[in-house]
Amino acid sequence: PSLNLHHLSISLSGFYTLQQMYGCDLRKDGSKAGYRQYAYDGKDFISFDKETLTWTAADVEAQITKRKWDAQSTQNQYLKAYLEEECIKWLQKYLEYGKETLLRTETPEVMVTRKVDHDGMETLICRVGGFYPKEIDIEWTRDGEVWTQDVFHGLVSPNSDGTYYTWRSITVDPKERERYKCHVEHDGLLKPVDVAWEEPGM
Repeated sequence: PSLNLHHLSISLSGFYTLQQMYGCDLRKDGSKAGYRQYAYDGKDFISFDKETLTWTAADVEAQITKRKWDAQSTQNQYLKAYLEEECIKWLQKYLEYGKETLLRTETPEVMVTRKVDHDGMETLICRVGGFYPKEIDIEWTRDGEVWTQDVFHGLVSPNSDGTYYTWRSITVDPKERERYKCHVEHDGLLKPVDVAWEEPGM
């Protein structure tokens, strides 16, 4: 889980844009990460390295700011403490408030459909829906090996109930259709599933 905060400032007189983003991550293995970075007119400008308590300039124009902010050692120590402690506390609090929703898992429903193409080939479409969280791994396999040739990917999109859906398609020779399966891995599954196309009614 991550806690991300954004701030946008716009100078009306010169039409310049300064963007600030900071936040923290709490990973499954218990490790933590934190960041604070700025962009100027849509381009990376400067970012904080909490391990060295210094700032990294993205271009020459940011060097002056880097030298000034690197010298503010007390402020940089405070920022490091905030990212590693205070931000993590807030993240854990938000997770506790919404854990029934944020930490839940919904099992994906997997179905393979078929469409006949004009050139005699077929398109197999692996439709995966109703899953949560959003992260999911979907691959087409041929004879058990991952197959990437003639594969097209759909975006992972939200459903109205808070779950997600997506698809993967592959173009195949109808004579070799049985060699292909849709392989799906997700936190809502006890183990990966492999689904092939089946005749309706089977």
